[in-house]
Amino acid sequence: MLAMFAVLPILAALILMVGLRWPATKAMPVAWACAVLGAMAGWGLDVSYVAAMSFHGFITAISVLIIVFGALLILYTLQYSGGMETIQYGMQQISGDRRIQAIIIGFMFAAFIEGAAGFGTPAALAAPLLLSLGFPPLAAAILCLVFNSFPVTFGAVGTPVILGLKYVRPLVDQAVAAGIPGLNFASVDQFNAVIGQWATVFNAPMIYLLPIFMLGFITRFFGPNRSWKDGFGAWKFCVFASTAFIVPYLIFAWMIGPEFPSLIGGLVGLGIIILGAKKGFCLPEEEFHFGNPEDWDDEWVGEIKGGSQDFTAHMSQFRAWLPYILIGAILVVTRIPELGLKGMLAGVSIGFDAGFLGHPEVKNAIKYLYLPGTIPFMLVAILTIGLHGMSGENAKKAWGEAIVKMKNPSIALFFAVALVSIFRLSANNPAGLPSMPLALAEVAANIFGGAWPMFASYVGGLGAFITGSNTVSDLLFAEFQWGMAAQLDLPRQLIVAAQAVGGGMGNMVCIHNIVAACAVVGLSGMEGAILRRTVWPFILYGIVVGIVASVCIVMFPTLF
Repeated sequence: MLAMFAVLPILAALILMVGLRWPATKAMPVAWACAVLGAMAGWGLDVSYVAAMSFHGFITAISVLIIVFGALLILYTLQYSGGMETIQYGMQQISGDRRIQAIIIGFMFAAFIEGAAGFGTPAALAAPLLLSLGFPPLAAAILCLVFNSFPVTFGAVGTPVILGLKYVRPLVDQAVAAGIPGLNFASVDQFNAVIGQWATVFNAPMIYLLPIFMLGFITRFFGPNRSWKDGFGAWKFCVFASTAFIVPYLIFAWMIGPEFPSLIGGLVGLGIIILGAKKGFCLPEEEFHFGNPEDWDDEWVGEIKGGSQDFTAHMSQFRAWLPYILIGAILVVTRIPELGLKGMLAGVSIGFDAGFLGHPEVKNAIKYLYLPGTIPFMLVAILTIGLHGMSGENAKKAWGEAIVKMKNPSIALFFAVALVSIFRLSANNPAGLPSMPLALAEVAANIFGGAWPMFASYVGGLGAFITGSNTVSDLLFAEFQWGMAAQLDLPRQLIVAAQAVGGGMGNMVCIHNIVAACAVVGLSGMEGAILRRTVWPFILYGIVVGIVASVCIVMFPTLF
């Protein structure tokens, strides 16, 4: 019964957005209302506490909206400065093939940003770049959401593993002390490292398959010929790019730890494939383009117009890319704890509590200096005015347009994130019942039982879908996954690693990531169209991870 109450808001969102094609601005308030009713009827929570949980979500939504605003501001600042057209001109010199540009920007550049920042930042930066190069907005958003999956396990300098697994630490210590067979770790730090190592094993097949699949997917649904073959024609470059990413990705995960695999993999891979593309290495014989924008379906386009086909350089490539270089550099130095800036910025916040609703224990805060939307996005947008020699009038236009575009995503995100808070905080109930997500997971465990390795990653994906965060998914479900492994006598590290990978793959279907991606490419109201398409690579990803996990579990006694 609890699971039925918990699944109702999810079903409402899916039916309204995917089935009835409602915009998120209408669907998410209904889904939130379903969550409110479920929390009161199933968990016995009173109206004031549900209101306090929603207020908690509203504060979190403001943080997400700051990131969205910052990404839009960067886009419009570069458009009005001439920097974006210069970048477009430079990309054409590397390759005018949209498939190659998708790999360079959507895969590799976004992986580097994910490794440095997380927070949904990659799609917010990469999707507008693809849009400006001439991609249909819907295609740009889908590509960036789906590619932002395997880097996420190690996003924000390893936060999903380092922070996300913190509730498992006592269980790790107990297991080590008890000498449970099959543990190839002797401490929490070693456990985190092992989870990262197994996560790369589970991700490895999709690092090669997903780019090829997505290029075929995009050319099938957005190409002038509606052909999978057009996308698959770039398979050699996809394999080249995946190899350039996965080698440093594996080296850092297996030799150093979970902090840098995605960051270094994306950075090193980006340099290698740009150099290779300039030299024509593994490029298809014929370039692929999306055809005349006038022939595109109305569903593909939104309020923000993409780039034309003819570009002019208004400055040097270095000067045009300098804002993005600064963004990457600032993200790195502000996310590595040892450098000192992370603690300094994260320690500055505006605190809120729901005392006015009678629940002062429900607290939240906006860490406004640590949010990517302020530092570096807004900071770099301000610096770009001088770096690109912008006029005051153009700077004013950039800020004005970014502000105007915030209306629709604001409505959707406030209700989507309020729903998330109800799900997460429902664990604090008078009857001692499990939280809404845990109730769903327990029912799934009862249904699938011994076949759990095939489905463990989907629980991680469910957590990310609901909460919008791999880290929060791990915080919600890692203990549960450990318990399932113990109950079924499975290697605990493999099942927890499947959870960590599932949280990453769930990033492509999570509601508020989709709302944010729609906002930055001008597609507010088209969230259902994206969800209908991203669900297929999500399902494929889970199947592949399940197969790899099952094989590894069968082979585990011989591996260790």
